[in-house]
Amino acid sequence: MEEKVERRTHTIYELSNLDPLTGLFNRTAFLQHLKLRLLEAKQQQQSLAVLFIDLDGFKKINDAIGHDTGDQVLNNTAQRLKHLCHNHQLLCRWGGDEFLLAIEDCDESLAISRSEEIIQTLSAAYTFANNRLSVGATVGIALYPQHSQNEHSLIRLADTAMYAQKKRLPSTVGVFSDQLEKQIHRELLLKDGLSQAVEKDQLHLVYQPIIDANDCQIVSFEALLRWRLNDEMIPPDEFISIAEQYGLIRKIGQWVLEQACQTASTWAQRHPIAICVNVSVAQLEDDDFVDIVEAALQSSQLAPEFLHIEMTESVFTSDIGLLAEQIKALQDKGVKVSIDDFGTGYSSLSIMQDLAVNIVKIDRSFVERIDTNGYAIITAVMHMARALNYSVVAEGIETQSQMNTLRSLGVDYLQGYYFAKPLPIDQVEQLISAEQAPKLLAES
Repeated sequence: MEEKVERRTHTIYELSNLDPLTGLFNRTAFLQHLKLRLLEAKQQQQSLAVLFIDLDGFKKINDAIGHDTGDQVLNNTAQRLKHLCHNHQLLCRWGGDEFLLAIEDCDESLAISRSEEIIQTLSAAYTFANNRLSVGATVGIALYPQHSQNEHSLIRLADTAMYAQKKRLPSTVGVFSDQLEKQIHRELLLKDGLSQAVEKDQLHLVYQPIIDANDCQIVSFEALLRWRLNDEMIPPDEFISIAEQYGLIRKIGQWVLEQACQTASTWAQRHPIAICVNVSVAQLEDDDFVDIVEAALQSSQLAPEFLHIEMTESVFTSDIGLLAEQIKALQDKGVKVSIDDFGTGYSSLSIMQDLAVNIVKIDRSFVERIDTNGYAIITAVMHMARALNYSVVAEGIETQSQMNTLRSLGVDYLQGYYFAKPLPIDQVEQLISAEQAPKLLAES
Protein backbone atom coordinates (compact mmCIF):
# COMPACT_ATOMS: atom_id res chain seq x y z
CA MET A 1 0.00 0.00 0.00
CA GLU A 2 2.78 2.41 0.94
CA GLU A 3 4.55 1.58 -2.33
CA LYS A 4 1.39 2.44 -4.32
CA VAL A 5 1.01 5.74 -2.51
CA GLU A 6 4.66 6.51 -3.12
CA ARG A 7 4.34 5.75 -6.85
CA ARG A 8 1.23 7.93 -7.15
CA THR A 9 2.93 10.71 -5.24
CA HIS A 10 5.90 10.49 -7.59
CA THR A 11 3.57 10.50 -10.62
CA ILE A 12 1.76 13.58 -9.35
CA TYR A 13 5.11 15.27 -8.74
CA GLU A 14 6.29 14.50 -12.28
CA LEU A 15 3.06 15.70 -13.86
CA SER A 16 3.10 18.95 -11.93
CA ASN A 17 6.83 19.73 -12.04
CA LEU A 18 8.47 18.04 -15.02
CA ASP A 19 8.25 18.61 -18.76
CA PRO A 20 6.91 15.32 -20.20
CA LEU A 21 9.07 15.46 -23.34
CA THR A 22 12.52 16.34 -21.99
CA GLY A 23 12.27 15.48 -18.30
CA LEU A 24 13.52 18.94 -17.38
CA PHE A 25 11.65 21.02 -14.85
CA ASN A 26 8.67 22.89 -16.29
CA ARG A 27 8.02 26.59 -15.94
CA THR A 28 5.96 26.23 -12.74
CA ALA A 29 8.73 24.37 -10.92
CA PHE A 30 11.42 26.65 -12.32
CA LEU A 31 9.63 29.76 -11.08
CA GLN A 32 9.38 28.25 -7.60
CA HIS A 33 13.06 27.30 -7.55
CA LEU A 34 14.14 30.66 -8.95
CA LYS A 35 12.10 32.54 -6.35
CA LEU A 36 13.87 30.63 -3.55
CA ARG A 37 17.30 31.22 -5.09
CA LEU A 38 16.61 34.94 -5.36
CA LEU A 39 15.79 35.06 -1.64
CA GLU A 40 19.06 33.27 -0.89
CA ALA A 41 20.97 35.60 -3.21
CA LYS A 42 19.51 38.59 -1.39
CA GLN A 43 20.49 37.21 2.02
CA GLN A 44 24.01 36.35 0.85
CA GLN A 45 24.35 39.54 -1.23
CA GLN A 46 25.18 37.55 -4.35
CA SER A 47 24.38 38.16 -7.98
CA LEU A 48 22.38 35.81 -10.22
CA ALA A 49 21.93 35.55 -13.97
CA VAL A 50 18.88 34.34 -15.89
CA LEU A 51 19.61 33.02 -19.39
CA PHE A 52 16.77 32.79 -21.91
CA ILE A 53 17.82 30.27 -24.59
CA ASP A 54 15.95 30.05 -27.90
CA LEU A 55 16.90 27.63 -30.67
CA ASP A 56 17.59 29.02 -34.15
CA GLY A 57 16.33 27.06 -37.14
CA PHE A 58 14.19 24.63 -35.14
CA LYS A 59 10.97 25.45 -37.01
CA LYS A 60 12.62 24.48 -40.31
CA ILE A 61 13.42 21.04 -38.90
CA ASN A 62 9.84 20.57 -37.71
CA ASP A 63 8.42 21.70 -41.06
CA ALA A 64 10.87 19.86 -43.32
CA ILE A 65 11.49 16.58 -41.49
CA GLY A 66 8.66 16.26 -38.99
CA HIS A 67 7.73 16.72 -35.36
CA ASP A 68 9.18 13.37 -34.27
CA THR A 69 12.64 14.51 -35.34
CA GLY A 70 11.96 17.89 -33.78
CA ASP A 71 11.16 16.19 -30.48
CA GLN A 72 14.46 14.30 -30.67
CA VAL A 73 16.31 17.57 -31.20
CA LEU A 74 14.59 19.03 -28.12
CA ASN A 75 15.51 15.96 -26.07
CA ASN A 76 19.13 16.13 -27.17
CA THR A 77 19.21 19.85 -26.47
CA ALA A 78 17.93 19.17 -22.95
CA GLN A 79 20.64 16.56 -22.35
CA ARG A 80 23.37 18.89 -23.59
CA LEU A 81 22.12 21.66 -21.31
CA LYS A 82 22.06 19.25 -18.35
CA HIS A 83 25.75 18.50 -18.89
CA LEU A 84 26.49 22.23 -18.73
CA CYS A 85 24.28 22.91 -15.71
CA HIS A 86 25.51 22.43 -12.13
CA ASN A 87 22.05 22.77 -10.55
CA HIS A 88 19.31 21.04 -12.54
CA GLN A 89 16.64 22.75 -10.44
CA LEU A 90 17.62 25.97 -12.19
CA LEU A 91 17.18 24.57 -15.70
CA CYS A 92 13.83 24.22 -17.44
CA ARG A 93 12.09 23.87 -20.74
CA TRP A 94 10.05 27.05 -20.83
CA GLY A 95 7.99 25.96 -23.82
CA GLY A 96 8.41 25.12 -27.52
CA ASP A 97 12.11 25.44 -28.34
CA GLU A 98 12.82 27.80 -25.43
CA PHE A 99 14.85 26.91 -22.35
CA LEU A 100 15.74 28.83 -19.20
CA LEU A 101 18.83 28.56 -17.04
CA ALA A 102 19.62 30.48 -13.86
CA ILE A 103 23.24 30.71 -12.70
CA GLU A 104 24.00 31.57 -9.08
CA ASP A 105 26.76 33.94 -7.99
CA CYS A 106 27.17 35.08 -11.59
CA ASP A 107 28.08 38.52 -12.92
CA GLU A 108 27.68 39.80 -16.49
CA SER A 109 31.10 38.65 -17.68
CA LEU A 110 30.60 35.09 -16.44
CA ALA A 111 27.03 35.01 -17.79
CA ILE A 112 28.26 35.97 -21.26
CA SER A 113 31.03 33.36 -21.11
CA ARG A 114 28.58 30.62 -20.07
CA SER A 115 26.12 31.71 -22.77
CA GLU A 116 28.79 31.47 -25.45
CA GLU A 117 29.64 27.96 -24.20
CA ILE A 118 25.95 27.02 -24.44
CA ILE A 119 25.68 28.36 -28.00
CA GLN A 120 28.79 26.44 -29.06
CA THR A 121 27.51 23.21 -27.47
CA LEU A 122 24.01 23.46 -28.92
CA SER A 123 25.32 24.36 -32.39
CA ALA A 124 27.14 21.03 -32.77
CA ALA A 125 25.36 18.89 -35.38
CA TYR A 126 22.78 16.23 -34.44
CA THR A 127 22.48 12.93 -36.32
CA PHE A 128 19.09 11.18 -36.48
CA ALA A 129 18.24 8.38 -38.92
CA ASN A 130 21.08 9.35 -41.26
CA ASN A 131 20.02 13.01 -41.12
CA ARG A 132 22.73 15.41 -40.00
CA LEU A 133 20.93 18.41 -38.52
CA SER A 134 22.17 21.70 -37.14
CA VAL A 135 20.45 24.30 -35.02
CA GLY A 136 21.85 27.38 -33.37
CA ALA A 137 20.81 29.21 -30.23
CA THR A 138 20.36 32.85 -29.27
CA VAL A 139 20.73 33.72 -25.59
CA GLY A 140 19.35 36.71 -23.70
CA ILE A 141 20.66 37.62 -20.25
CA ALA A 142 19.08 39.49 -17.33
CA LEU A 143 20.92 40.03 -14.04
CA TYR A 144 19.89 40.17 -10.39
CA PRO A 145 19.94 42.69 -8.77
CA GLN A 146 20.97 45.14 -11.53
CA HIS A 147 17.98 44.64 -13.81
CA SER A 148 15.30 43.33 -11.45
CA GLN A 149 14.78 41.55 -8.14
CA ASN A 150 11.65 39.67 -9.23
CA GLU A 151 11.67 36.24 -10.91
CA HIS A 152 8.91 37.04 -13.41
CA SER A 153 10.52 40.33 -14.38
CA LEU A 154 13.98 38.79 -14.79
CA ILE A 155 12.58 36.19 -17.19
CA ARG A 156 10.72 38.85 -19.16
CA LEU A 157 13.84 41.01 -19.44
CA ALA A 158 16.01 38.05 -20.49
CA ASP A 159 13.37 37.22 -23.12
CA THR A 160 13.44 40.84 -24.31
CA ALA A 161 17.24 40.71 -24.64
CA MET A 162 17.04 37.40 -26.54
CA TYR A 163 14.36 38.68 -28.91
CA ALA A 164 16.30 41.84 -29.72
CA GLN A 165 19.54 39.90 -30.21
CA LYS A 166 17.89 37.34 -32.50
CA LYS A 167 16.64 40.18 -34.69
CA ARG A 168 20.05 41.84 -34.77
CA LEU A 169 22.40 38.85 -34.95
CA PRO A 170 21.06 35.31 -34.35
CA SER A 171 23.13 32.66 -32.55
CA THR A 172 24.86 35.22 -30.33
CA VAL A 173 24.43 36.63 -26.82
CA GLY A 174 22.50 39.76 -25.82
CA VAL A 175 22.42 41.40 -22.38
CA PHE A 176 19.42 43.40 -21.23
CA SER A 177 19.89 47.15 -20.71
CA ASP A 178 17.70 50.14 -19.94
CA GLN A 179 18.46 51.45 -23.43
CA LEU A 180 17.22 48.20 -24.94
CA GLU A 181 13.96 48.44 -22.99
CA LYS A 182 13.43 52.00 -24.24
CA GLN A 183 14.12 50.81 -27.77
CA ILE A 184 11.59 47.96 -27.49
CA HIS A 185 9.01 50.30 -25.96
CA ARG A 186 9.47 52.78 -28.80
CA GLU A 187 9.23 50.03 -31.39
CA LEU A 188 5.90 48.87 -29.96
CA LEU A 189 4.67 52.47 -29.79
CA LEU A 190 5.55 52.97 -33.47
CA LYS A 191 3.99 49.64 -34.44
CA ASP A 192 0.71 50.60 -32.78
CA GLY A 193 0.84 54.06 -34.36
CA LEU A 194 1.63 52.72 -37.83
CA SER A 195 -1.34 50.36 -37.74
CA GLN A 196 -3.61 53.42 -37.61
CA ALA A 197 -1.51 55.96 -39.52
CA VAL A 198 -3.43 55.68 -42.80
CA GLU A 199 -6.85 56.04 -41.16
CA LYS A 200 -5.68 58.94 -38.99
CA ASP A 201 -4.25 60.77 -42.03
CA GLN A 202 -0.77 60.97 -40.46
CA LEU A 203 1.12 59.97 -43.61
CA HIS A 204 2.09 62.26 -46.45
CA LEU A 205 4.42 62.24 -49.43
CA VAL A 206 7.21 64.59 -50.39
CA TYR A 207 8.84 64.59 -53.82
CA GLN A 208 12.49 64.89 -54.83
CA PRO A 209 13.17 65.80 -58.47
CA ILE A 210 15.34 63.71 -60.77
CA ILE A 211 16.88 65.71 -63.61
CA ASP A 212 18.30 65.01 -67.03
CA ALA A 213 22.10 65.28 -66.75
CA ASN A 214 22.35 67.01 -70.13
CA ASP A 215 19.89 69.89 -69.82
CA CYS A 216 18.80 69.88 -66.14
CA GLN A 217 15.17 69.33 -67.11
CA ILE A 218 13.05 67.55 -64.52
CA VAL A 219 12.11 64.12 -65.86
CA SER A 220 10.60 62.55 -62.74
CA PHE A 221 10.04 62.85 -59.01
CA GLU A 222 10.75 60.22 -56.38
CA ALA A 223 7.86 59.94 -53.92
CA LEU A 224 9.17 59.70 -50.35
CA LEU A 225 7.00 58.75 -47.39
CA ARG A 226 6.83 60.88 -44.25
CA TRP A 227 5.04 60.18 -40.97
CA ARG A 228 4.13 62.59 -38.20
CA LEU A 229 3.15 61.00 -34.87
CA ASN A 230 2.24 63.20 -31.90
CA ASP A 231 4.06 66.20 -33.40
CA GLU A 232 7.21 64.13 -34.01
CA MET A 233 8.48 63.43 -37.51
CA ILE A 234 9.50 59.77 -37.41
CA PRO A 235 12.53 59.04 -39.65
CA PRO A 236 11.71 56.66 -42.55
CA ASP A 237 14.74 54.52 -41.71
CA GLU A 238 13.09 53.82 -38.37
CA PHE A 239 9.46 53.22 -39.27
CA ILE A 240 9.84 51.40 -42.62
CA SER A 241 11.70 48.50 -40.99
CA ILE A 242 9.01 48.29 -38.29
CA ALA A 243 6.28 48.27 -40.96
CA GLU A 244 8.06 45.40 -42.72
CA GLN A 245 8.64 43.46 -39.52
CA TYR A 246 5.02 43.61 -38.35
CA GLY A 247 3.34 43.04 -41.71
CA LEU A 248 2.10 46.62 -42.15
CA ILE A 249 4.13 47.45 -45.24
CA ARG A 250 1.60 46.08 -47.75
CA LYS A 251 -1.18 48.35 -46.51
CA ILE A 252 1.09 51.39 -46.27
CA GLY A 253 2.78 50.60 -49.58
CA GLN A 254 -0.57 50.41 -51.35
CA TRP A 255 -1.54 53.80 -49.90
CA VAL A 256 1.74 55.31 -51.16
CA LEU A 257 1.25 53.84 -54.62
CA GLU A 258 -2.32 55.14 -54.91
CA GLN A 259 -1.43 58.62 -53.63
CA ALA A 260 1.62 58.91 -55.88
CA CYS A 261 -0.32 57.85 -58.98
CA GLN A 262 -3.15 60.28 -58.23
CA THR A 263 -0.68 63.15 -57.85
CA ALA A 264 1.37 62.24 -60.93
CA SER A 265 -1.74 62.05 -63.10
CA THR A 266 -2.22 65.81 -62.64
CA TRP A 267 1.38 66.49 -63.68
CA ALA A 268 1.12 64.39 -66.82
CA GLN A 269 -1.61 66.68 -68.13
CA ARG A 270 0.94 69.52 -68.31
CA HIS A 271 4.37 67.89 -68.65
CA PRO A 272 5.68 64.37 -69.29
CA ILE A 273 6.98 63.90 -65.74
CA ALA A 274 7.09 60.42 -64.19
CA ILE A 275 6.68 59.34 -60.57
CA CYS A 276 9.06 56.88 -58.87
CA VAL A 277 7.61 54.77 -56.05
CA ASN A 278 9.69 52.62 -53.69
CA VAL A 279 8.42 49.12 -52.93
CA SER A 280 9.60 46.53 -50.42
CA VAL A 281 10.47 42.87 -50.81
CA ALA A 282 7.21 41.95 -49.05
CA GLN A 283 5.20 43.91 -51.62
CA LEU A 284 7.05 42.38 -54.57
CA GLU A 285 6.51 38.88 -53.20
CA ASP A 286 2.76 39.49 -52.90
CA ASP A 287 0.88 37.54 -55.60
CA ASP A 288 -1.52 40.48 -55.97
CA PHE A 289 1.16 43.16 -56.37
CA VAL A 290 0.85 43.58 -60.14
CA ASP A 291 -2.95 43.77 -59.80
CA ILE A 292 -2.55 46.44 -57.09
CA VAL A 293 -0.32 48.48 -59.40
CA GLU A 294 -2.77 48.11 -62.27
CA ALA A 295 -5.68 49.19 -60.04
CA ALA A 296 -3.76 52.29 -58.91
CA LEU A 297 -3.06 53.22 -62.53
CA GLN A 298 -6.68 52.74 -63.56
CA SER A 299 -8.19 54.68 -60.66
CA SER A 300 -5.79 57.60 -61.20
CA GLN A 301 -5.89 57.38 -65.01
CA LEU A 302 -2.10 57.67 -65.01
CA ALA A 303 -0.47 56.26 -68.13
CA PRO A 304 1.78 53.29 -67.18
CA GLU A 305 4.87 54.86 -68.77
CA PHE A 306 4.74 57.60 -66.11
CA LEU A 307 5.12 55.11 -63.25
CA HIS A 308 8.53 53.81 -62.19
CA ILE A 309 8.71 51.11 -59.51
CA GLU A 310 11.91 51.26 -57.42
CA MET A 311 13.18 48.26 -55.49
CA THR A 312 16.31 48.18 -53.36
CA GLU A 313 19.17 45.87 -54.20
CA SER A 314 18.37 43.84 -51.06
CA VAL A 315 15.54 42.11 -52.99
CA PHE A 316 18.28 40.04 -54.65
CA THR A 317 18.36 37.89 -51.51
CA SER A 318 14.77 36.76 -52.17
CA ASP A 319 13.32 34.43 -54.84
CA ILE A 320 14.94 35.70 -58.06
CA GLY A 321 12.60 33.65 -60.25
CA LEU A 322 9.50 35.19 -58.70
CA LEU A 323 11.09 38.62 -58.81
CA ALA A 324 11.87 38.28 -62.52
CA GLU A 325 8.25 37.27 -63.21
CA GLN A 326 6.90 40.30 -61.33
CA ILE A 327 9.26 42.67 -63.15
CA LYS A 328 8.31 41.20 -66.53
CA ALA A 329 4.59 41.52 -65.71
CA LEU A 330 5.04 45.18 -64.73
CA GLN A 331 7.07 45.94 -67.85
CA ASP A 332 4.48 44.22 -70.05
CA LYS A 333 1.97 46.75 -68.74
CA GLY A 334 4.31 49.63 -69.61
CA VAL A 335 5.66 50.31 -66.10
CA LYS A 336 9.41 50.91 -65.76
CA VAL A 337 11.40 49.18 -63.01
CA SER A 338 14.56 50.43 -61.35
CA ILE A 339 17.01 49.10 -58.78
CA ASP A 340 17.71 51.57 -55.98
CA ASP A 341 20.90 51.75 -53.86
CA PHE A 342 22.76 49.86 -56.57
CA GLY A 343 26.25 48.58 -55.81
CA THR A 344 25.79 47.92 -52.10
CA GLY A 345 26.66 44.26 -52.33
CA TYR A 346 23.93 41.81 -53.36
CA SER A 347 23.87 41.97 -57.14
CA SER A 348 25.82 40.08 -59.75
CA LEU A 349 25.99 40.37 -63.52
CA SER A 350 24.03 37.13 -64.02
CA ILE A 351 21.24 38.29 -61.69
CA MET A 352 21.10 41.66 -63.42
CA GLN A 353 20.71 39.92 -66.77
CA ASP A 354 17.94 37.69 -65.41
CA LEU A 355 15.99 40.62 -63.97
CA ALA A 356 16.29 42.90 -67.00
CA VAL A 357 15.27 46.12 -65.25
CA ASN A 358 15.13 49.51 -66.99
CA ILE A 359 17.13 51.74 -64.65
CA VAL A 360 19.83 51.41 -61.99
CA LYS A 361 20.32 54.05 -59.30
CA ILE A 362 23.89 54.34 -58.02
CA ASP A 363 23.96 54.42 -54.22
CA ARG A 364 24.77 57.77 -52.62
CA SER A 365 27.67 56.28 -50.67
CA PHE A 366 29.67 55.96 -53.91
CA VAL A 367 28.84 59.52 -54.95
CA GLU A 368 30.11 60.75 -51.56
CA ARG A 369 33.42 58.96 -52.23
CA ILE A 370 33.65 59.92 -55.89
CA ASP A 371 37.03 61.62 -55.33
CA THR A 372 38.50 58.36 -53.99
CA ASN A 373 37.42 54.75 -54.56
CA GLY A 374 33.84 55.70 -55.45
CA TYR A 375 34.97 56.80 -58.92
CA ALA A 376 36.16 53.30 -59.90
CA ILE A 377 32.93 51.71 -58.65
CA ILE A 378 30.74 54.18 -60.54
CA THR A 379 32.80 53.62 -63.69
CA ALA A 380 32.32 49.85 -63.37
CA VAL A 381 28.57 50.30 -62.85
CA MET A 382 28.38 52.50 -65.95
CA HIS A 383 30.13 49.84 -68.07
CA MET A 384 27.75 47.13 -66.85
CA ALA A 385 24.70 49.35 -67.33
CA ARG A 386 25.69 50.19 -70.88
CA ALA A 387 26.29 46.51 -71.68
CA LEU A 388 22.78 45.69 -70.44
CA ASN A 389 21.19 48.79 -71.98
CA TYR A 390 20.11 50.27 -68.63
CA SER A 391 19.71 53.96 -67.87
CA VAL A 392 21.67 55.22 -64.85
CA VAL A 393 20.63 57.62 -62.08
CA ALA A 394 23.16 58.91 -59.53
CA GLU A 395 21.75 59.71 -56.07
CA GLY A 396 23.01 61.94 -53.28
CA ILE A 397 24.61 64.73 -55.31
CA GLU A 398 25.52 67.64 -53.05
CA THR A 399 28.20 69.59 -54.93
CA GLN A 400 28.82 70.99 -58.39
CA SER A 401 32.06 69.01 -58.55
CA GLN A 402 30.16 65.74 -58.07
CA MET A 403 27.66 66.77 -60.75
CA ASN A 404 30.40 67.60 -63.26
CA THR A 405 32.25 64.33 -62.65
CA LEU A 406 29.09 62.26 -63.03
CA ARG A 407 28.19 64.07 -66.24
CA SER A 408 31.65 63.34 -67.61
CA LEU A 409 31.14 59.65 -66.84
CA GLY A 410 27.95 59.64 -68.88
CA VAL A 411 25.40 59.24 -66.07
CA ASP A 412 21.94 59.85 -67.54
CA TYR A 413 20.06 61.35 -64.60
CA LEU A 414 20.98 63.14 -61.38
CA GLN A 415 19.29 63.45 -57.98
CA GLY A 416 20.30 65.11 -54.74
CA TYR A 417 20.23 68.12 -52.43
CA TYR A 418 22.42 70.07 -54.86
CA PHE A 419 19.34 70.40 -57.05
CA ALA A 420 16.53 70.23 -54.49
CA LYS A 421 15.62 68.58 -51.23
CA PRO A 422 12.38 66.53 -51.08
CA LEU A 423 9.56 69.04 -51.60
CA PRO A 424 5.97 69.24 -50.35
CA ILE A 425 3.29 68.99 -53.00
CA ASP A 426 2.57 72.74 -53.16
CA GLN A 427 6.21 73.52 -54.04
CA VAL A 428 6.20 70.78 -56.65
CA GLU A 429 3.08 72.30 -58.20
CA GLN A 430 4.87 75.65 -58.44
CA LEU A 431 7.84 74.01 -60.16
CA ILE A 432 5.78 72.30 -62.83
CA SER A 433 3.25 75.08 -63.40
CA ALA A 434 5.59 76.92 -65.78
CA GLU A 435 4.62 76.87 -69.44
CA GLN A 436 8.01 75.49 -70.42
CA ALA A 437 9.33 72.18 -69.16
CA PRO A 438 10.63 72.92 -65.64
CA LYS A 439 14.34 73.19 -64.97
CA LEU A 440 16.24 73.45 -61.70
CA LEU A 441 19.60 74.70 -62.96
CA ALA A 442 20.86 76.34 -66.09
CA GLU A 443 23.10 74.13 -68.16
CA SER A 444 26.72 74.47 -67.17
